[in-house]
Amino acid sequence: MARHPLSPHWTVYRFGYTMSLSLLHRFMGLVLSVGLLVLVGWLCAAAAGPEAYEGFIRWLPLPLVKAGLALLTLAFVYHLANGVRHLCWDAGLGFERAQARRSAGIVLAFTVVVGAVALYVLFSRGAAA
Repeated sequence: MARHPLSPHWTVYRFGYTMSLSLLHRFMGLVLSVGLLVLVGWLCAAAAGPEAYEGFIRWLPLPLVKAGLALLTLAFVYHLANGVRHLCWDAGLGFERAQARRSAGIVLAFTVVVGAVALYVLFSRGAAA
């Protein structure tokens, strides 16, 4: 049986911004999958009654939990913005190098700005404490 080449393969291409954003998109999708488990746990605790809900809420002020919530928030914002970018690509828009570079910058800027606003709203005035 003849051996077929593994193209496209990661060793064939130079590591660039499109590859970086693609890997980040996949990683953030995994983070969001973990976040879905946290959401299901929160909903189950809420459905189980006040004692279970109180036990779940007791974990929120911990620094590690707050860091996890911040990561989930940023993952959601980035995954949303980059998903819109991919929808544009599916429509045949933005394939030129300059356009791809510009859309990458827009995705990153959107993530920073909207993520910062979301984190401010989430953690200001004791919202998550």
